[in-house]
Amino acid sequence: MKFISKVTATVFGSALLLSAVPAAAQINSVDALLNDIRQNASKVEAENRQREAEFRQRADQQTSLLSAAQAELRQLEARAATVERSFASNRTQISNLEEELRAAQGDFGEVFGLARSKAGEFKALLDNSLITAQYPKRTSVLGSIAESKALPSAEELNSIWTTMLGEIKAQRQVAEFDAPVANVDDGAVQKVTRVGPFSVFTSAGAEFLDYSARTAESAKDAPLLTKLPKQPGGPISAAASKVASASAGSLVYAPLDPTRGELLKSFERVPSFYERHWVQGGNIGKFIILMAFFGVLFGLFNIVRLFLAKMAINGQKRKAQPSKSNALGRVMMAYEGAQNKDADTVELKLDEAILRESPKFEFGLNILKLLAGVAPLLGLLGTVTGMIQTFQAMMIYGTGDPQLMAGGISVALVTTMLGLYAAIPLLVLHSFCSSMARSIQGTLEEQSAGIVARHVETRGLGTGSVA
Repeated sequence: MKFISKVTATVFGSALLLSAVPAAAQINSVDALLNDIRQNASKVEAENRQREAEFRQRADQQTSLLSAAQAELRQLEARAATVERSFASNRTQISNLEEELRAAQGDFGEVFGLARSKAGEFKALLDNSLITAQYPKRTSVLGSIAESKALPSAEELNSIWTTMLGEIKAQRQVAEFDAPVANVDDGAVQKVTRVGPFSVFTSAGAEFLDYSARTAESAKDAPLLTKLPKQPGGPISAAASKVASASAGSLVYAPLDPTRGELLKSFERVPSFYERHWVQGGNIGKFIILMAFFGVLFGLFNIVRLFLAKMAINGQKRKAQPSKSNALGRVMMAYEGAQNKDADTVELKLDEAILRESPKFEFGLNILKLLAGVAPLLGLLGTVTGMIQTFQAMMIYGTGDPQLMAGGISVALVTTMLGLYAAIPLLVLHSFCSSMARSIQGTLEEQSAGIVARHVETRGLGTGSVA
């Protein structure tokens, strides 16, 4: 079987070789094929013997490499044992030296231990102080004292109380210095103003900054100051601007945060005007706002329309020639059509003309009245809806987390507020429009009564119709 496999391999190898030769060199007889197979078999045999020799040579090399590696391992193990014995000896020696050091220190050991403890505590205090933003490396000496196992030197002991005095002095200062701000211009250096240990803000735009307590090592790569995402604004930012622009020796009010930044950061949780009125009110609050918006626009439109109508009537009162462009002119034209009639007929004609003009002035008053009445009812609906959400949250999650109930309470209170916000201006606009409409109607009735009186007077004198 082995011979057959070799012959088969030789045959396939010969076939591949024959396929690569030109057509003129092809084998055309069985004898030639057998001779070629024998030649290829001997060639393959020689190649196999050469491969076996190379493999044996490599095996000898691998054996020598393994022996060298084992020898090196034994050397390293011996060296490791020597190092371990040396380490154990040094550790014993260190323990003995520490015992001798404690014995030599005596009572001073407790003093130096107290100094290291206080240096660590004071370092933690200064790391959280806003003044460290101006002097980021001032706590490094305190850290070395707190972490050192050796006796502190006189200079290091003096640095503790000198650093304390520096902190006391800096707390009473309003200082301006340059510092990188993390989220402004990719951490670019800004000129900032510090008010003691209480607040810090940029000198240019009076934007308040947040101080992040870091060690001096981490401060090398990361700024200690970051801009607050939400500024307080109003008088607080105005006071910061005055401090930043004040000259030396001048007296100005400065914004102070006694919580060292926590109070200013709480402005992030204060909702904006949009968030409070549009978002927290829910769908009912949005509907109230839209209703109030269009109602106010409609009321203002009515006020302008009635004001123009009243101005036109006042202008017509000074003219004898009636005009169709105003209500009084149309009433006067109705009189001209009935001036030859008796007084009762003239009066009825004028009343009819006034009745035709009255709906134009009363247009929209009922709509304003309806909107003013519906707005607080929608606010009450939002209150009930919000309280239902609150009780559902209490039923599902309990009363352990107040934030889960805050959403429903917010809807309840905000919608009530929005309902009142909408109802008050709508009621004012309705009252104002009603007053103007009644004033115009009173003017028309007054002028109509005067026309009837002049008509009766002229008819009694027999002078004809009134011009």
